[in-house]
Amino acid sequence: MERYDIAIVGGGPAGLSAAYSASGHGARVILFERDASIAHNIRTSGVTWISNMEKLGITSHFYNPISNYSFTSPSNEVIIRSNHAESCVLDVRKVYQHIAFEAAQAGAKIKVRSTVLDIMRDATGNISGLKVMTPEGIRSIEASLFIDASGFSSAVAKRLGIVNGWKSYGVGAEYECYCDTVDLNTWHLMVGSAYSRAGYAWVFPVSKNRIRVGVGIGRPYSNEDPTVKLHSIMERKLKPLDSFGRIQPVEFHLGFIPNEGIERPSVYDRLLLVGDCAGQSNPLVLEGIRYAMEFGRLAGDVGARSISNGYNRESLMEYEIAWRKRIGSKINSALKVQSRWMGLSDGEWDREIEILRDLSAQEFLDFVKADFTPKTVLRLAINHPKLAARNLFNMVLRR
Repeated sequence: MERYDIAIVGGGPAGLSAAYSASGHGARVILFERDASIAHNIRTSGVTWISNMEKLGITSHFYNPISNYSFTSPSNEVIIRSNHAESCVLDVRKVYQHIAFEAAQAGAKIKVRSTVLDIMRDATGNISGLKVMTPEGIRSIEASLFIDASGFSSAVAKRLGIVNGWKSYGVGAEYECYCDTVDLNTWHLMVGSAYSRAGYAWVFPVSKNRIRVGVGIGRPYSNEDPTVKLHSIMERKLKPLDSFGRIQPVEFHLGFIPNEGIERPSVYDRLLLVGDCAGQSNPLVLEGIRYAMEFGRLAGDVGARSISNGYNRESLMEYEIAWRKRIGSKINSALKVQSRWMGLSDGEWDREIEILRDLSAQEFLDFVKADFTPKTVLRLAINHPKLAARNLFNMVLRR
């Protein structure tokens, strides 16, 4: 029986970041990833924010910077331009493997092609070990603390009977494509029934002649198949695809992201949930890489420091208190806006994106990032008194 201080399930940004920080604090860490390699299957479009990445040590070598933001509805289009880039599109595979190498350098043991088969419990019923199918065969390991960073599947928490499946979530289908021409400084969001009846479509520039084209569908609001919708958009070359010349897919991505807010507890005796597993995502545009990395590091820090306290729930609550304080109210406010957007008709979308036309680049970014504070939203409501804008911003202010 192998023994570790911390065992992590999931080799995405949350799990890898937790492994990196915990190992850096001297904990003996093992991480299990079911795929054949880190980032073998891409499940995200990779859009995030430069300031967050810089704080996490992800430099411009790993992303394409974005300074302009285009929104297309059935009969309207708005482009918000900025003098400097604040958003970016990550080279997802390169970023994840970079974090993996950081974790390995810090001392973490990483096992790919390794699937959790079963959970072992101690006399009190708490998790005490894992039975894992690895390339070397079935292995049993014990640990003092377990971190479930398995994403949407919540592999450990489900096996323990702690959580059920997500009832509200987003499913996205995306092609990474060659294209003849692309404006590297601009990403595009498209809304309305031609793109998604409960969600949106996107075009994100990755590098020269390389874009990601995708469709996101909100469940249970719509049962549309995002892959079918994606094919329709590409075959018809709906705006803005008509401006990219020839488009040739070279890679397909499919992913799921929870969309229920932060109702799920993230701390149990000897167990932490982090990333999508804990619902740490922005409901407005369904992005969460920045949260996965930030709170993965936090989970690793708190976990490693809790060694002397026996990894009980009380010693681990610092993690949950900190991340909820950081983003809890913002996610709840974003859910209110999302609930409004899910029911809009094509005509209503045309009017809704008109609100964006009057926003400054910084106001827009605060909004789409779900960086909602009473101060910023009140300023928006005062500065943009049109009826639609006032109704939208006042909705966020109401508690």
